[in-house]
Amino acid sequence: MLVFGVISPHPPLIIPEIGGKDIERVKRTVAALEMTAERLAAAKPDRLLIISPHEGHGFEVPMHYLDRQLPPNLETEKILVTVPSYEHYYEWGKRYGEACDQSNLRTAIIASADLSHVLKPEGPYGYHSAGPLFDKLVIKAIKEKDAGQLLRLDAGFLERAAECGLRSILFLMGAFEGREYEAEVLSYEGPFGVGYLVATFMPSESEEQIKDA
Repeated sequence: MLVFGVISPHPPLIIPEIGGKDIERVKRTVAALEMTAERLAAAKPDRLLIISPHEGHGFEVPMHYLDRQLPPNLETEKILVTVPSYEHYYEWGKRYGEACDQSNLRTAIIASADLSHVLKPEGPYGYHSAGPLFDKLVIKAIKEKDAGQLLRLDAGFLERAAECGLRSILFLMGAFEGREYEAEVLSYEGPFGVGYLVATFMPSESEEQIKDA
């Protein structure tokens, strides 16, 4: 049973011991992750799946916040993004969601994903107008629960936007495809030129009742 989904950014600087005083500039992200940790714990997952485009910090940074209220030694599966195809991860997500339907284990998915890296001239890759537009399109697609908007984006545009986490996001959206759920954007900011988005996917009450019947 699929009980929760979250999109979490993964910059190491959101960890206080690393970010230091810079953490003040991402306080909305931190607050959103703390709220998400409460929602995740309330969903009572039996297992977690975390999908990330990066080894190391891509897995560890989101869990710094999200596992604070979870039982120790919770079953956790990791998927490292290695295939260029966006469609591949969307379809994989759909299959994973269907597999969750056949299991009694309460499953939560964490999509580890930063957005564009070209939001500001002082950012890691400078500025490109495709960056802010890409982030707006991702947020729109999530709110409208329409992965097709993202799957139709031109490859050249995605390269200019210097995106990082779209495959993780598409996996999550694929897993929730066809379900009744609430998608809520809790925060979005890009103070260092990289887009940080926190969003939760929660099955509606009617969906939960169907699964529990």
